[in-house]
Amino acid sequence: MLKLARYLKPYLLAVVAVAILVFLQSISQLYLPNLMSEIVDVGIVSGDSSFILRVGGRMLLVAALGAACTIGASYLSARTSAAFGSDLRLRMFEKVSAFSLSEFDRIGTASLITRTTNDIMQMQQVVVFGLRMALMAPMMLIGGIVMAVSTNPGLTMSLAAVIPVLALIMALVGGKGMPLFRAMQAKLDTLNRVLREHLTGIRVIRAFNRGAYEERRFDEANYDLTQTAIRVNRLMAVVQPIFLLLFNFMALAILWFGGLRVDQGGLQVGNLMAFIQYAMQILSSLVMLSMMFVMLPRASVSANRINEVLDMDPEIVDPPVAKEPERRGVLEFKEVTFSYPGAEQPALKDISFKAEPGQVTAIIGGTGSGKSTLLNLIVRFYDVDAGGVYVDGVDVRQLTQADLRSRIGLVPQTAVLFSGSVGENIRYGKTDASAEEIEEAARIAQASEFITGMPEGFEAAIAQSGTNLSGGQKQRLSIARALVRRPEIYLLDDSFSALDYRTDARLRAALRRDTAQATVVIVAQRVSTVMDADQIIVLDEGRIVGKGRHQELLKSCAVYREIVASQLAEEELA
Repeated sequence: MLKLARYLKPYLLAVVAVAILVFLQSISQLYLPNLMSEIVDVGIVSGDSSFILRVGGRMLLVAALGAACTIGASYLSARTSAAFGSDLRLRMFEKVSAFSLSEFDRIGTASLITRTTNDIMQMQQVVVFGLRMALMAPMMLIGGIVMAVSTNPGLTMSLAAVIPVLALIMALVGGKGMPLFRAMQAKLDTLNRVLREHLTGIRVIRAFNRGAYEERRFDEANYDLTQTAIRVNRLMAVVQPIFLLLFNFMALAILWFGGLRVDQGGLQVGNLMAFIQYAMQILSSLVMLSMMFVMLPRASVSANRINEVLDMDPEIVDPPVAKEPERRGVLEFKEVTFSYPGAEQPALKDISFKAEPGQVTAIIGGTGSGKSTLLNLIVRFYDVDAGGVYVDGVDVRQLTQADLRSRIGLVPQTAVLFSGSVGENIRYGKTDASAEEIEEAARIAQASEFITGMPEGFEAAIAQSGTNLSGGQKQRLSIARALVRRPEIYLLDDSFSALDYRTDARLRAALRRDTAQATVVIVAQRVSTVMDADQIIVLDEGRIVGKGRHQELLKSCAVYREIVASQLAEEELA
């Protein structure tokens, strides 16, 4: 947890100011019982009203100073903790943004969300309480003990019997609470994952009448988290009654033995009252420490989870010295082999081919043959295990990720849109694109017709994830987003699957005209989409089993013939 303290360095001045204010607040609280003792023992006993008013005025002044320090310390600690949390969230976001897909697969999206929100909130609460309690409690504890001993050393022995018991209780609570807090955060991850799947998959859930099943899944995850939370709260609930019981016994002991001293004339009433106040301050400081001990185990678990993300080194990083080849758009695979972490078999093995500018290279194959994986290696979402992927004659690992991806226009298999307007989603591919460029990209992508049919045109709002658009409309906007940046290489990952055959044909014809100087790689399931390609690569179980044009492959590749035969039969039946 101390590793995260470095993010408080920009606010060191505020931390020092809080420490000074807390110190002044502690001094004021420790001084008040002494003034009260003087009023009782001198002013009230002698009946000196002027003395009472004079000392009472000093008490009011000290109390006002203490209140001002309390307000200032609370304000500064709240601002510091909020800024600390904001900085930490930004660091987490920047770190996660640099992760490759391997890191996402390893930690999980739901867990990353929990760590960026709930775990950082736990740290923020520790900072806001720690800046005051962690500073104030030792000051009050030490100062209270010093003042109590100076008031009456004999009565201080009653405190000596209680403090070790309190320390033992806090140690036991911390030891038992840490595993529970660790389990609680893991179960919170699970609950968030179930909830996220439910919200994102609500259409499928309703379509298959699986609402009751999803409710049971959520109930199980929620019940599991609740049971752990109950165990944690039950443990913490025991602490306060025990502390109150010890406090009351100690107060009773002080009153008993103090009363005997007063009766014997060895102690004045005012001193007894002051000693009780100091004892309460000592015990209050111990309560504050106990609260910190209650918070620390959970915060420690959260800190470890945050540090795990911040300390994780992305597998894919930019080279120390990057190359910047001429931008031509030549793409080449040389004996590429790749396996997903933990997989028994490679997803791709010994893949070699070359795609030239002005050519359309199509990749076709059965489900799980490695088509999308191949595109992921081009944009360097993953790195190859063996061989190399080359863009313009340079291994992609020798290019910066920004430079590599600026050469590529990717249309993913699942169309991803963002909340905003139609124009903003197309402009996502090129932030400085003009209105004419956006309209041209939409025209080529065959999206102009449905866009102009909207009341607000390119300013029409798109809901989160594009839920107010059809699948074909989302695909065409995704294609327009790639077209507007005018890259050297286009990667279209099954981007025509939601289009009817007429729109598919028009879009391919428009793309061929508009991308005549670029390298185009199309992953598709439909034979009609790939049969006009300059080069067709047939994948089967991660290997290239055929390479050539449509007519050549019909003669030379059995896998391709099977795909064509199955689809032509289906089309004829339709």
